[in-house]
Amino acid sequence: MKTFIPSKDAALEDSIRYFQQQLSTLGFDIEEASWLNPVPNVWSVHIRDKSCGLCFTNGKGASKKAALASALGEYFERLATNYFFADFYLGQGLANAEFVHYPNERWFNLTEDNSLPSGMLDDYTRRFYDPEGELTADMLIDLQSGNEERGICALPFERQSDLATVYLPMNIVGNLYVSNGMSAGNTRTEARTQGLSEVFERSIKSRIIAERISLPRIPDTVLARYPHIQAPIAALEAEGFPIHAFDASLGGEYPVICVVLFNPTNSTCFASFGAHPRFEVALERTVTELLQGRSLKDLDVFVPPSFADDEVADHHNLETHFIDSSGLISWDLFQEQADYDFVDWDFSGTSEQEFSHLMAIFNRLQQPVYIADYEHLGVYACRILAPGMSDIYPVDDLTMANNNMGAHLRATLLSLPASDADAEQLMGLYELLEEEGFDDFTRVRELLGIASTKGSAWHTLRIGELKCMLALAAGELALALEYADWTLSFNASVFSEERHRYYRCLKAALELHLSEERDPAQYVLAFNSMFSEDTVSQVWAQISGQARFHGLTHADESLVDFPSHQALLAVYEKLQQAKRNHNAA
Repeated sequence: MKTFIPSKDAALEDSIRYFQQQLSTLGFDIEEASWLNPVPNVWSVHIRDKSCGLCFTNGKGASKKAALASALGEYFERLATNYFFADFYLGQGLANAEFVHYPNERWFNLTEDNSLPSGMLDDYTRRFYDPEGELTADMLIDLQSGNEERGICALPFERQSDLATVYLPMNIVGNLYVSNGMSAGNTRTEARTQGLSEVFERSIKSRIIAERISLPRIPDTVLARYPHIQAPIAALEAEGFPIHAFDASLGGEYPVICVVLFNPTNSTCFASFGAHPRFEVALERTVTELLQGRSLKDLDVFVPPSFADDEVADHHNLETHFIDSSGLISWDLFQEQADYDFVDWDFSGTSEQEFSHLMAIFNRLQQPVYIADYEHLGVYACRILAPGMSDIYPVDDLTMANNNMGAHLRATLLSLPASDADAEQLMGLYELLEEEGFDDFTRVRELLGIASTKGSAWHTLRIGELKCMLALAAGELALALEYADWTLSFNASVFSEERHRYYRCLKAALELHLSEERDPAQYVLAFNSMFSEDTVSQVWAQISGQARFHGLTHADESLVDFPSHQALLAVYEKLQQAKRNHNAA
């Protein structure tokens, strides 16, 4: 007997079987790594590529089959849209390949005056992304290719108002939208409906949180229509977690629901939001989202509600809500006198009708929508952008925090461990990091777009620790001590025990060597007892200049010395072949 659920255009069994067959045909070996079923009718699963742990997704649903179909659909969504590779440099081979992202991409040469090339963007997006005229062409080189000579890589999107093709730079897509608005499904309209719903969910969620909107509670009589959803709510409340369900439609305008879990044990709360034209589907998604990837013992990691209005509305807090929903929520959300009346809304229909309904809302708002469709993996997927509404990060990030800002440093930093640069050159690099304003907390691997082995020195290296290494190698011991102390304070939790011990020893040794009244040789035996002879030997070598850049291995832009990165590139080549095959068909 086949299982059909609302909002899906195929039986769960058929979806699962087809998704798994397609993945196998494409050369992917996916495993179900973990399952959770903490309360009735709430399942979640974590799936991943056996050969590349960076490629993984999580699925949720009211049943085991629904959760697996969800995870597999999300896996296709992220493969088709190249999302798994959004944070990584793909290497010079791919940068000069026939295409880097898709066969239908278009490249725009950088202009002599560095202004934005014509033929890229439309009037609306040009005004939106460059309101002050500060955006330059070189800022839009994509992280994945880093190919300045080739120019700006732009992808075609269909403007829904007139179905015209608009080319949007991959750099903008990757910097501002991350995974928002991506979807895959059994049919085009099913996937598009889900993608549009996600845009509404996150946009209205941010508005409610930032504006501290008080929401109306969903009446018990309405919840009673859905006993399969009431069951997990009752189970959570029986475990000591009060649940508050709210209509987040803002007067019936948007298909959004909010469910908040209170944890009286530590006075914290977690607000989950969900959206779909069908009230039942939106409610179910919101409840299952509460426990996606979480057991009951994982519900103590959130924060208390707050009366600090500015902190709640801060865009960093809203970004945190997008990442893992662990940000601040205002107490005002729970006022008895709501800002809107409850509306018993429901916009159920065929997936075509539901898509049309959601597009009608965007049209009412005069909000342009751009959609890119992808079918090269044999599963329909799409990426939907609604500039000004679906952005996760502010437009200012294009000029202030662009993900390509460290590309010009990649070769230099990777080669540092084998470099013979002198003290002046090393401090010149230190000054460059200062001048360019890189935050000390920035992970160097993320700045360079490399996938490093977990626990390795490259994996944990932050700009602050790099400054410590540069100062130490240049003989600037006082500055090295300042950043060794910083590194211990802010990076120790992710260090291996060996590396943590090294930095404890380094800090003490630098204090010792900077003390004019003390002879370091008199303290070696005590240091050996405290930190181990091997660690002390390494630290002394670093301070004397006999060794530099402790733990970092020499590499180059081929990235062959990073096994995790090579595994990622192997996955990408499978996708590139699928794109070539689909384009030739």
